[in-house]
Amino acid sequence: MIIDSFIYSIFQVFQIIINIYTWVIVITALLSWVNPDPHNPIVQILYKLSYPAYALVRKIPTRIGNIDLAPLIILLVLQFLSFFLDSILRSIL
Repeated sequence: MIIDSFIYSIFQVFQIIINIYTWVIVITALLSWVNPDPHNPIVQILYKLSYPAYALVRKIPTRIGNIDLAPLIILLVLQFLSFFLDSILRSIL
């Protein structure tokens, strides 16, 4: 019983991290439309947090004309991870 609640707590922490990172990617994608001040500390933090995912996805061609599909691909992967963790949690408990 204690182990089950511990595992559930760990999975919930992972779900929260995935949700926060999803919002970081969404906000970063929206910021790319408005050309924000690059010296703003919040913008710098968002770019530093999202850079690893963008660097990983941009190894494959993600542009169609002027449209960059990298944020969409990252969001799809994050949603897949969220559903995958949820299904693992349901099968364990």
